[in-house]
Amino acid sequence: MAGLVRIMTGKRNFANVPAMSVILPASNEAALIGGCLRALSASHWSDAGPIEVIVIANGCRDDTAERARAEAPGFAARGWELRVIERAEGGKLGALNAGDEAARACVRVYLDADVTVSPELMDQIHAALSKETPGYASGRVRITAKSWVSRAYARIWRRVPFMARGVPGCGVFAVNAAGRARWGAFPDIISDDTFVRLSFAPEERAGVPAPYDWPIAEGFGNLVRVRRRQDAGVAEIAARYPDLLANDDKMPFPASRKLVMALRDPLGFAVYSGVALAVRLRPAAEGWSRGR
Repeated sequence: MAGLVRIMTGKRNFANVPAMSVILPASNEAALIGGCLRALSASHWSDAGPIEVIVIANGCRDDTAERARAEAPGFAARGWELRVIERAEGGKLGALNAGDEAARACVRVYLDADVTVSPELMDQIHAALSKETPGYASGRVRITAKSWVSRAYARIWRRVPFMARGVPGCGVFAVNAAGRARWGAFPDIISDDTFVRLSFAPEERAGVPAPYDWPIAEGFGNLVRVRRRQDAGVAEIAARYPDLLANDDKMPFPASRKLVMALRDPLGFAVYSGVALAVRLRPAAEGWSRGR
């Protein structure tokens, strides 16, 4: 990967290297890409250097690329760069690798097109990763939903110990150069975010206080499909990369705490438990569902 090699070897012109590269894969995200980019361009920034944003429009059948390019003036006004790469091939992993190949900064942020960052997030991530030792960082996830069933599910999910006290990196995660050197190209796997998170020990992960909004699937059926896919992704990593499991900091979720949740929010707990039960009753199917 040429972009990564330039950083690792130090053979680069520092005057032309941005402080941060944001890699944003987007497939048929015309409805969301503008809002995602406008939130990013409104980031508060401590003048550590310019930010470059690389949108990889992959396998699009809509005008995602055109809508992304329309946001370029907002970045240019700040001295930042927005580039759009169009790939006929679909697939998030290929898009991530194409973005890494084009990126120039030591700090790499991997951002989903449906995420809305808060103004403080990029600056805090950059500060957390401005070190020589390997580092991984993300913000405080705010789970959003529209339908009553997804809102009920979210009320419980956001209180699960892993989500409430860990650094899950759902929708946005970042690494520095020493951290990115831990793997080459992204492997062809289901769960890229789990793969990256487990490439770092718990003490190497930093959760910054700035929040971001991350929407979940809408409706019971879509929640089941996405949860099933998530479980399959974790199982795939356990089978293909068992050494990474040593970095899993899965936190205990005792029955007593579940009982308290059920008593405080019986509807939310019923939906959350129903999704979990439905996932167990049928194995994961092929294909990816965002559920929007």
